[in-house]
Amino acid sequence: MHGQLRVAIAGAGMVARVHADAVRRAGARLVGVSASTPERGKAAAAELGAERAYDTSEDLVVSDEVDIVHICTPNGLHRPLAERALRAGKHVVCEKPLATSAAEAAELTRLAAGQGVVAAVPFVYRYHPMAAEARARVRSGALGAVHLLHGHYLQDWLADPADSNWRVDPVVGGPSRAFADIGSHWCDLAEWITGHRITELVASTATVHGERSAAMSGTFGAPAAGGVGERQAVTTEDAAHLLFRTDRGATGSLLVSQVSPGRKNRLWLEVDAAGASVTFDQENPETLLLGRRESTEVLSRDAALLAPDAARLSTLPPGHPLGYHDCFAAFVRDVHDAVRGGEVRHPGFADAARTAALTDAVLASAHTRSWTEVPA
Repeated sequence: MHGQLRVAIAGAGMVARVHADAVRRAGARLVGVSASTPERGKAAAAELGAERAYDTSEDLVVSDEVDIVHICTPNGLHRPLAERALRAGKHVVCEKPLATSAAEAAELTRLAAGQGVVAAVPFVYRYHPMAAEARARVRSGALGAVHLLHGHYLQDWLADPADSNWRVDPVVGGPSRAFADIGSHWCDLAEWITGHRITELVASTATVHGERSAAMSGTFGAPAAGGVGERQAVTTEDAAHLLFRTDRGATGSLLVSQVSPGRKNRLWLEVDAAGASVTFDQENPETLLLGRRESTEVLSRDAALLAPDAARLSTLPPGHPLGYHDCFAAFVRDVHDAVRGGEVRHPGFADAARTAALTDAVLASAHTRSWTEVPA
């Protein structure tokens, strides 16, 4: 595919704005956008600078004017919209979770492979240069055999019972919230960095607020005005604890929370190997902590000192911080390169299906209170 790519976005929330910025930075045309109603779609098109608004997302994903569809809707719409787009021969970028069950995610993965199109999922924390550097160092064997993986992913935007969002509703967001939303990112990054696969786990989930405000607030937004007011019952988890084992003999632990006051987006991962450890902190992404028994080193981002895969992502000189938007832009550039026939470097539907299988295993383990195998 040659010339300027034509991209349309289904959805108009916070993450849709991030996608729109990345699309422009990749040099594509934002030809359309859709939202929950035609009126909201028109407002979103004006806000995002799209060429037009589509009345429905169902119309957008099959439009002849579109090459690549970005699906940024609530989770329950991901599978039907992605399936519709794939059957229309579109390249698809779909937010995770790809579907609200592992079986549906696997079906979409098979469909995408059969259609021969690019099908990508933005596990964008892989695109931090220092996360890529951690991967290069671990996978080279320079640190020795990996023994332990541990960390957490903590947020606070749902810490108060006055906080609510469509993600809280299992019909709209799916049966898992905290783990499917952010624990999936941690597990994807841990497996990508180490090459280990989580084979079995035991999980405990907690719903801290059994009731929340019925008034919806935006993602990472302030609580709805007026306090809790009318309440609704909550069944999705606010937090999840995991112990796990991997296919290469390592063990690990993870704490996921959306109710940890003061923690905004703290994805923190440590890999302890025989000779050294490496720690990545997403809220401080310009450095890695390299630990050895005799010394500890803080490695700052500098393309001249990084492995090739990390250096290619280091697009600004040292001391000029790179962040979340830059990760998204790098991800979209990789997707567009693949659409044009270049090397496939981006995370895809198979990676999202993997995290869906982990999510199902977490829910099953929490229900049975026992160790649960994760399908390969």
